Amino acid sequence: METQPEPAKEAAMDTVTGPDPTAEFEFDVFAKACVSRAAMEHITGRWGVLVLGGLYDGPMRFNALRRRVDGVSEKMLAQTLQALERDGFVRREVHSAIPPRVEYSLTVMGQGTAAKLLDLIAHLEGHMEQVLVAREAYDRERA
Repeated sequence: METQPEPAKEAAMDTVTGPDPTAEFEFDVFAKACVSRAAMEHITGRWGVLVLGGLYDGPMRFNALRRRVDGVSEKMLAQTLQALERDGFVRREVHSAIPPRVEYSLTVMGQGTAAKLLDLIAHLEGHMEQVLVAREAYDRERA
């Protein structure tokens, strides 16, 4: 017997329109044992942010993405892509050709997440002069 999701929970999971502010969530990223923490780590880890941002403009093959995310090793890129694919943010598509061609792209949820991360990146880059001044002052005080 298949159970239907409760309307509030179904609305809360809508990735196109966003969360329903009146819905109750089962997940709490601030709770130590919450499974959402792993997804948060995959997204916000050093490489997750850059991979999602790198794929925002469209599908890419592995080596093109590796060039875009300067400094990532082949192993770390593969692990990051697998984690993001498992969580539903990235889609891996194998094109039948000789040799086979693999492209990575963002899912709808991945696009929404990447857009928010790119806003954060733009905010950070727009305030880097202030960050550098703050670092200098901090270092001077502790010298």
